[in-house]
Amino acid sequence: MLKDFKAFIMRGNVVDMAVGIIVGAAFGAIVTSLVNDVIMPPIGLALGNIDFSDLMLVLKEGATPGPYESLAAAKEAGAVTLNYGAFINTLIIFLIIAAVVFFFIVRPISKLAAREKEAAPVAPTTKDCPFCYTSIPVNAKRCPNCTSELE
Repeated sequence: MLKDFKAFIMRGNVVDMAVGIIVGAAFGAIVTSLVNDVIMPPIGLALGNIDFSDLMLVLKEGATPGPYESLAAAKEAGAVTLNYGAFINTLIIFLIIAAVVFFFIVRPISKLAAREKEAAPVAPTTKDCPFCYTSIPVNAKRCPNCTSELE
C-alpha cells in the first residue's frame, strides 16, 4: 500500500499540481501587495485621502460608541461592521489574478492547442484496392467490389 501511495505522489501531474499551487500562493501574495501597497493608495489619494481597507458600514456599535476612525478601532470596540472596503480590495486582487491567468496561461495554451490540432495530420480512413483501384476502408481484409483478398 505504501508503494502505491509513493507511485501516486510521484506521478508527474500530482507534482506539477503541487508546484502550481505553491507558485500560485506566492503570486497571490505579490498581487495582494501590489493592490494594497501600490494601486489603492493613489486611488484613495485621488478620491480624497480614503483608505479603502478602512471603508466600513457599522451595523452595531460596540462597547465604545462610534464613529470609529478605522476598522481596527471598530473591531477593538467590539462593533459589528460590514467591511466593503476590504471586499473592494479583494475584488481588485481577484480581477488582476484572473486577468494574468487568462492572458498569460489560458490564451497561450489555447492558441498552442489550436495550432497542434491544425498541424496534426488526419489518418486516412480509406485506401485503394490494388486489384480494381476502388476506394475501400483501411481495415478491409477483402475488397467488396472485386472480392480480392488484401494483405
